Amino acid sequence: MKSTLAIFATVGVIAVLGGTWYATQRDADRFAECRASAVAGGSGAIGGPFELVNAKGETVTDTDVITEPSLLYFGFTFCPDVCPLDTSRNAEAVDLLTERGYSATPVFISIDPERDTPEVVGDYAYNLHEKMIGLTGSPEQVKAASQAYRTYYKKQDSEDQDYYLVDHTTMTYLVLPEHGFVEFFRRDVTPTEMAEAVACFADRI
Repeated sequence: MKSTLAIFATVGVIAVLGGTWYATQRDADRFAECRASAVAGGSGAIGGPFELVNAKGETVTDTDVITEPSLLYFGFTFCPDVCPLDTSRNAEAVDLLTERGYSATPVFISIDPERDTPEVVGDYAYNLHEKMIGLTGSPEQVKAASQAYRTYYKKQDSEDQDYYLVDHTTMTYLVLPEHGFVEFFRRDVTPTEMAEAVACFADRI
């Protein structure tokens, strides 16, 4: 009797593991033709839960923010050139998607919480796009979100505590509700190319 129960238990475990593997493979296959990049360890190695602060000073989580295809970018409002160009490109891609009948949200996550208060990051995001969500937080919250997406940032040495730059990763991450991170975009990707890729993923959700 015990051996019979053991067999059933083993079969049950195999079935569960098999179902998990199948679900993972199904999602991977679902988006395979949309992907233009590869991630070491698979797409599951990037992304995850985060807790940050929005423009209203409210603490929000990833599930509060990512309610539709979202383009996440880690930067800082004092960034002189790279961030404005990248986030403007993301905003333009969102507009192109809207013209095609798709809805997406651009998200700006500050990696400079010392200067980027909720109000500052909120104004910055809104001036770029009315749908853009600006997020900041405590140094610990920002670090945790950055680590989840495997981004890099480091404050440059400066004698002036008000005027300093921050080195940081400049990729944009496409995140889908219930699926999480699925793709990243480098700086040389055009708004049109980004919009086409997002639409491809959106069609397969």
